[in-house]
Amino acid sequence: MTLHRVLERWAQIQPDKSALHFHGADTTYAGLAHQAARTAEGLARHLGVGPGDRVAYFGQNRPQMLVLLFALARIGAMLVPLNVRLAPAEHRAILQHADASALVADQAMLAAAVQLREALAGTRGVALGAAPAGWLAWDELVAGGAPPLAQSGRAFDPVLLVYTSGTTGQPKGAVHTQEALLWNAVNAAHCHDLTSADHVLTVLPMFHVGGLCIQTVPALHAGASVTLHERFDAGRWIADVRLRRPTLSLLVPATIKAILEHPDWPGADLSSLRAVFTGSSIVPDALFEAFHARGVPLAQVYGATETGPVSICLRAADAVRKSGSAGTVAIHGDVRLMGGDGVEVARGQVGEIWVRGPSLMLGYWKDPHNPAFEEGWFRSGDLARQDEEGFYWVVGRSQDMIVSGGENIYPAEIENVLTQCADIVEAAVIGIPDPQWGEVPVAAVVRRPGSALDEAALLRLFEGRLGRFKWPRRVVFLASLPKTALGKVQKAALRSAL
Repeated sequence: MTLHRVLERWAQIQPDKSALHFHGADTTYAGLAHQAARTAEGLARHLGVGPGDRVAYFGQNRPQMLVLLFALARIGAMLVPLNVRLAPAEHRAILQHADASALVADQAMLAAAVQLREALAGTRGVALGAAPAGWLAWDELVAGGAPPLAQSGRAFDPVLLVYTSGTTGQPKGAVHTQEALLWNAVNAAHCHDLTSADHVLTVLPMFHVGGLCIQTVPALHAGASVTLHERFDAGRWIADVRLRRPTLSLLVPATIKAILEHPDWPGADLSSLRAVFTGSSIVPDALFEAFHARGVPLAQVYGATETGPVSICLRAADAVRKSGSAGTVAIHGDVRLMGGDGVEVARGQVGEIWVRGPSLMLGYWKDPHNPAFEEGWFRSGDLARQDEEGFYWVVGRSQDMIVSGGENIYPAEIENVLTQCADIVEAAVIGIPDPQWGEVPVAAVVRRPGSALDEAALLRLFEGRLGRFKWPRRVVFLASLPKTALGKVQKAALRSAL
């Protein structure tokens, strides 16, 4: 089975049902399948795109990005989503590393895309909307009268080449096959209890697997409907939950915080939501409490760019009683926690998360021998413990763990105390070298405007809550924290700045 064949099946079963809603317009399943077929034909005829080729998308969330994914699946080619928040040099490096044969850009990113393409020999340009000189307009690409291209894409063909956020170093291209995306969709369906009756509100950027593969593609795989926002806006999310009546949505801690701080939050109508899911970083307890107080389960999905990403999931039924847990292993996958000695740790102990399953990436592009894999297991670099019921609790990343005087300190437990303080907007904890203790924790804190919180008052937050050896030895107040597009704090950049 391939991605495009799944889409065509739904087009036969429910041709008139809305697959996508964007800016007041609906695209039916029949329409989406037709657009994907026409786009595949246009890519092959106008740009010479064939099996194995890479086509990059540079823009905000738009239906054309999903059309492009299904069209490339039909051909047997790969989509390369570009993170719009990266610098031009980073975009250029990714396109060169991917050997992209074409670049599709929306109007918001077109000026940057034009400059980018000038430095890339042989890369064709396609513009959504008006096309500059030397570029092909999207409407021209899909307007051909030739018969639809015969499907040549196969289940084991790579279809998605997505570059990691680079929080741990240089971005790497994770290669996902069509089969892997379909297995991930099955895992997601189990995680969300997702059916064709559901309606997903997608607001996170689809240039990450979070926005694309946790709910959006799985919703289309399940025959559900998707309302798509080009970018996250807290007010629009609240408004469309009321107007569009979605049953599910995916947010990250930074976007949840923005929603809770929006003036419309107290009166927001959340009655259509049977759950909201989150993940991507440690989630402060206060965020869970805010949604649970409104009767909406805030559940979690754990995974990585390399894992599909759905690997561990806290289902809505367990969201309140296991608040803060990442959940249990995905229905089609395996997880184990490994110690630094290469031996699986006992239940209750902290170990590195290793993941195995059919949704994992094929490997890194042009890096087949990367040590991230060990005998079929992906080594995530994340640390967790498993409780007596089999639920996983993520405590941080292995490289973030602070070893102070022989004691292991996990930044997440310090950060959780800090983020519960009303005077603190956000906080991150890193370890810095110390001649006496080896390492000590340092807290980088963003105060709420007008707050007079000082270091002494901040340290009092830990009294009776954490052992003194875990308390930050230094507090640095900043205007903001460096982050990725999904709101993850870039601790390497933070460490360099302190």
